[in-house]
Amino acid sequence: MGTRVILSGMRPTGRLHIGNYVGALMNWIRLQNEAEAQCYFMVADWHALTTDYEDPSQVESNIEAMVMDWLSCGLNPEKVVLFRQSWISEHAELALILSMITPLSWLERNPTYKEQINTLKDKAISTHGFLGYPVLQAADILLYGATHVPVGEDQLPHLELTREIARRFNFLYKKSVLTEPQALLSPVPKVLGMDGRKMSKSYGNTVYITEEEKELSNKIRCMFTDPHKVKMGDRGHPNPCPDNPTGCMVFQFHKMYEDSKNAGSREKTCMEGTLGCSPCKKDLYDEMNAALKIFREKRKTIKKEQVAQLLKEGSEMAQKRASETLRRVKDALGYR
Repeated sequence: MGTRVILSGMRPTGRLHIGNYVGALMNWIRLQNEAEAQCYFMVADWHALTTDYEDPSQVESNIEAMVMDWLSCGLNPEKVVLFRQSWISEHAELALILSMITPLSWLERNPTYKEQINTLKDKAISTHGFLGYPVLQAADILLYGATHVPVGEDQLPHLELTREIARRFNFLYKKSVLTEPQALLSPVPKVLGMDGRKMSKSYGNTVYITEEEKELSNKIRCMFTDPHKVKMGDRGHPNPCPDNPTGCMVFQFHKMYEDSKNAGSREKTCMEGTLGCSPCKKDLYDEMNAALKIFREKRKTIKKEQVAQLLKEGSEMAQKRASETLRRVKDALGYR
């Protein structure tokens, strides 16, 4: 099959939560260990401006926190290229070139654009940058000749737009310069937060990857449980039911952190009324704390200077590949 070139990235929003780990980082770590995969993982700091351009003051500290979490979870800079988007000028230059050939209608039909315009009504995002961010995203992918991009099903329209832009460029200039990437589709489970909604910082319902013991304990104590199970002896409904559509959030988190045998036993005793919510929460704390302690302790060994140096070295490596692609793009255009 040959070497697969894989490109993915995250916007720097600060500390990462469990949803980020399950949704992306676990997959990145698996991919980095594949012998036939060359992985580029990007700090998408230009993309941070699409919604937060009015106050970019937190971008630098958010980058530092995010990369420290990447390293804490096991992302290995000796196996992958970690780089910062804004340090490689070719991203902005290729995005400008591709924006010249991308029909406006392609951007306006983007389902995520329509959804976020409605969702983020409190932000002034009726901007050229927000409408055109899929073009910048396409440039990010195409600069590295990525053959595969890890995506969830909701991101497939974005990747298809990248493929369409690559096809249009190659057709217009009669050269196969840009590689059409394939989706590396993996089922990304929707990780719910402590209140039963999707885990998100904007909802304030997150559990961070490197959550400290005291904060973790407090969050679990306040976690949403079965409203029908008020006292010991009451029969519980740990799974979703008409009166409790998200189910008991403590039980949902147990599913991620204990084996299936124990989960079956826990469900049985909960439904029989022999397992109370307090001891159940205590068990969850023990399970989660043991798992997160590994990340927490690793993070304490990572210095800020180390993050800056890794990004500098990775960006220099990435720029070599990006500059070669941009040179071929300009050759196709007839530009020197």
